[in-house]
Amino acid sequence: MTDDELKALKKEVSSKKRVATDWASKIHDVVEDSLWSDYQNLPELAAQAVAACEDWASAKARYEAAEKG
Repeated sequence: MTDDELKALKKEVSSKKRVATDWASKIHDVVEDSLWSDYQNLPELAAQAVAACEDWASAKARYEAAEKG
């Protein structure tokens, strides 16, 4: 794998981590600001956060495997 391909994989990992963090932030906002009126949104937000974390973990594993050669 070329250096450019490794950089692209690393960028993908960072991007997926940012997406997961964004979902976590949305959950935090509900808990901190509007729990009593928006609690019904938590299961969907949590599912999206879990999916984003799984995407990140998969991308990270691909990057680490490629990095090792």
